Amino acid sequence: MNAHKAIPVAFRTPQHPSLGTNNWGGASPLLARDISKESLEQRYVRLNSTRTRDEIFPVFEDDLDWAPSENKAKQDVHYGSKTASMIRGLLPKFVMFRRKEKESSKKKRWFLPRLDPHNSSSVTMAVTLRRLLTITPKTPNIFHFLSSSSQPTFSSSPTQNPENLNPPLSEPQIPNYPIASRTRTPLEQQFETWVQILKPGFSPLQVSDALWAQSDPDLAFDIFRWTAQQRGYKHNHLTYLTMIKILIEGKRFSNAETLVDEVMAGACEMSVPLYNSMIRFCCNRKFLFNRAFDVYKKMINSEDCKPNLETYNMLFNSLLRRFNKLNVCYVYLRAVRSLTKQMKASGVIPDAFVLNMIIKAYSKCLELDEAIRVFHEMGLYKCEPNAYTYGYITKGLCEKGRVSQGFGFYKEMKDKGLVPSGSTFMIVICSLAMDRRFDEATEVVFDMLGCSMSPDFLTYKTLLEGLCRDGKGDEALKLAEEFRQKDGLMTTKTYNNLLDLLHFKKS
Repeated sequence: MNAHKAIPVAFRTPQHPSLGTNNWGGASPLLARDISKESLEQRYVRLNSTRTRDEIFPVFEDDLDWAPSENKAKQDVHYGSKTASMIRGLLPKFVMFRRKEKESSKKKRWFLPRLDPHNSSSVTMAVTLRRLLTITPKTPNIFHFLSSSSQPTFSSSPTQNPENLNPPLSEPQIPNYPIASRTRTPLEQQFETWVQILKPGFSPLQVSDALWAQSDPDLAFDIFRWTAQQRGYKHNHLTYLTMIKILIEGKRFSNAETLVDEVMAGACEMSVPLYNSMIRFCCNRKFLFNRAFDVYKKMINSEDCKPNLETYNMLFNSLLRRFNKLNVCYVYLRAVRSLTKQMKASGVIPDAFVLNMIIKAYSKCLELDEAIRVFHEMGLYKCEPNAYTYGYITKGLCEKGRVSQGFGFYKEMKDKGLVPSGSTFMIVICSLAMDRRFDEATEVVFDMLGCSMSPDFLTYKTLLEGLCRDGKGDEALKLAEEFRQKDGLMTTKTYNNLLDLLHFKKS
C-alpha cells in the first residue's frame, strides 16, 4: 500500500512534452521542483483518465449491511481488494433495503432478503428484477388508432387467432374520398354562357356586341382573348376599338396599353376612330405623351386613314398642357408650328377652339405677331373670335410691354359685349398703372367691380402706390374709400393694409 502511495503535489499547468523548452515567458513552479518523471506521468494519467460510474457515485460502508457480524473483520481485510471493490460498485444498484415494520401495523409486508454477493444466482435475480422495474412502456401511436381502415377489427371472441391481436405496424393509409368540384363564380358562369352563345362562325360585329354587353372589363377582356384563339376568326378595327374603350372606362390602363402596342405592330387593319382612340388614350397618360405622336406619324403616313380635326384638337391640347413655364414653352412651340403647317397641308379646316389654342401657344411664348396673324386668319375659316381669343392676345401684349395695343384689344372686346376673365382685368390694370395711366387703370377697376369680380391685394397696391409716388396721395385715399364701398369682398384687414401703404408728400 505504501509503495503505490504518491506524494500529493499542488497541480500546476505543465509544459507540453512536444515543445522541449519553456516558451511561456517564465518558469513553471512545477518544473522548478525536482520531481521524478514517473510522478509527472502518474499525474497525467490521473487527470486524463475517464472516471467510471462507481467513482462518480461512490457507495459508503453504511449502505453495505449485507455481511454477518462475525464476518465483519474479514470484510475489512478484503475491502481494498479488487473483488470487494467490484462488489461494492454493483450492490448499490440491486440491493433493496428491508423496510422496518411499524409497531402499530398488524399486517406483515413483503420484503426481499439480503443478497449474498458471493452467490451468482442471487445477483442475477437482482439484475433481472431491476430491469423489470425500470422498463418504461412505450407510448402507443395514436395515428394507428385514427386510421381504422388499416387495422383489423378486434372482438371478444375466445376463438380469435392470437396472432392477429398484434398485427405488424404499417404506415396509415389515407382513404380516397371523392373530391368535390369547385363552385364556379358568377363571372365564370357568365363567361361560359357567352362562349356558348358565340358559336363557331361568329363575326367581329357579334364579338363587339358581346363585349359591350359585359359589365366587368376583365370578363370582356377574357372574351376578347378567347375569341382571338378560335379557328377562322381574326379581330378587326371594330373589336379593338370596342375593347380599348371598355378598358379605358374600366381603368385597366395596362391592358389598354398592351392593345395599343398590338395595333401598332399590325394586329388588324386601321381606321380613323381607332387611331383617334389610341391618341386620346396616350395624350391622357402622362408617360405616353411621345407614344401619341408615334401613332400620329403612322396615321399621317397611311393612305386611307388621315388625321382629322379631332386628331389635331387632341394633340394641340396635349401640347398646351405642358406650357407651364416660359422656358418650357419654347421647347413645345416648334411642335405647335409643325402641327399647324401639317394641318393646313392636309386640308383640315380648323375651328375656333383649335385656333384659340394656337393663339394661346404663341401668346405664352410672347410671339405676338404670330398670334395676331392667326387672329386675323380666323375670318378666313369663318370663325369668330371669342373672349378667350381677346384675352390671350391682350395678356400677351401687356406682358410684352405693348400696353397701348393690348388696351386697344381690351376695348374692342368690351365693345363686342364680351366679358374678360379676372386675370385679363388684373393684368390690364397693373400694366396701365405701371405705365402711369391711372385714369384708364381706375376705369378698368370699376369695370371689373361692375362684372362682380374683385381685384386682389396686389392689383390694388400697384394702382394706389403708383398714385402716391406720383404725388396724388389724396386721390389714392379717396379711391381706397370708393373701392371699399363697391367691393363687397374686401375685408377690413385688406383695407387697413392698403391704408398703411399710402404716403403723402409734404408740400
